[in-house]
Amino acid sequence: MIGVQVTVCVSITLLVSAVTALYSSSDDVIELTPSNFNQKVINGDELWLVEFYAPWCGHCKSLAPEWKKAATALKGVVKIGAVDADQHNSLGGQYGVRGFPTIKIFGANKNSPQDYNGARNAQGIVDSAMSTLKSMVSGRLSGKSSGGGGGKKSGGGGGKPGDPADVITLTDANFEEKVMKSNDPWIVEFYAPWCGHCKNLEPHWASAATQLKGRVKFGALDATQHTVMSNRHNVRGFPTIKFFPAGTKGDPEEYDGGRTSSDIVSWLDDKVASNIPPPEVVQAIVENSLVDNCDEKQLCVISILPHILDCQSECRNKYIKILKTLGERFKKNKWGWVWAEAGAQPSLEDGLGIGGFGYPAMAALNIRKKKYSLLKGPYSETGIGEFLRDLSFGKGESAPLKNAALPNLVKTEKWDGKDGVLEVEEEIDLSDVELDDLDSTKEEL
Repeated sequence: MIGVQVTVCVSITLLVSAVTALYSSSDDVIELTPSNFNQKVINGDELWLVEFYAPWCGHCKSLAPEWKKAATALKGVVKIGAVDADQHNSLGGQYGVRGFPTIKIFGANKNSPQDYNGARNAQGIVDSAMSTLKSMVSGRLSGKSSGGGGGKKSGGGGGKPGDPADVITLTDANFEEKVMKSNDPWIVEFYAPWCGHCKNLEPHWASAATQLKGRVKFGALDATQHTVMSNRHNVRGFPTIKFFPAGTKGDPEEYDGGRTSSDIVSWLDDKVASNIPPPEVVQAIVENSLVDNCDEKQLCVISILPHILDCQSECRNKYIKILKTLGERFKKNKWGWVWAEAGAQPSLEDGLGIGGFGYPAMAALNIRKKKYSLLKGPYSETGIGEFLRDLSFGKGESAPLKNAALPNLVKTEKWDGKDGVLEVEEEIDLSDVELDDLDSTKEEL
């Protein structure tokens, strides 16, 4: 019996793997991740064609066999890679990926990849790769720089130029106040002025600081001059990099990523996302509910839930739980999350075109652009997840907000978490009324 259970588990595992992964180690397509992308693609001299895909994407599934066929045909000549941009969205975002599949050509200038716009079949991919390769070789023959490798020649990782002023100078005197008492996440480089590796890191550190300005604070402390803090944090070599999460500052975390700006940004994107608290799902009960919870946000996810008499506390909490789960999943986007009871905010429903579609309903509102997108699929974790995922990549239909202005909300009671109760009309007590009196009333009429 034990043997049967193990077989079933293995089968299920293999089935899940087959569903979620488009490529395997047996293919000639090279799987790329934030941890190996710069080393393999940016810092190499080879021509790379890289597909950014999502395992659930139908077009990606259709492309996969052609991509594999092209990889086999080009083996040893051109590198063919693939990035699961659904799992590694920071890497996709770094290269402006807005839909799937997106194919980028990393050729002569690795810092500025080109979009592939050819046919989505093996022959078209091979033809484009060979044409690009011929241009690269011709350029090298004429003495032009390939721009392919890392190190000083390429800037080592495709990072954008940084402003050194975005790196805050730390000392023994200001470290406690600026870093340890801060509510912002910090990443700090402990360096020595004479250290060659520190000098190589400097432009990348400034570039990453500029890219993440407003999200993570970057600091640098000369550990040869300010030994109190360097000793407190066990600095034994240079450069040493430590991450101090937002809020309470306990023991910092050792930075274990690469030393290019894109490596640093990618590492921090994942780290900051894991430390962001999930957003609060707020009931719209006062006039400024939308402004307070949605202003300065890229999107505000607004739900209209059924009236409490149509969907009691257990039902309503089920919907709110879905919103909280998705809020956790998409917390990196820093969206606002608001809900209202059906009929409680008629102007909101009217402004978002929700009326008449039934409840629950959902719209994602872009306050700055005064546009919204309606959920047309099922109000479920899967249905809403697909809806929001498309919006996060710039896909989906949108409509202008009615009157190009935020709806006026009215003050309502906050839900107390309990079931709804029908109001009982007051019964008229006729026990004291004499029937004779009623008869005489009739005669008078």
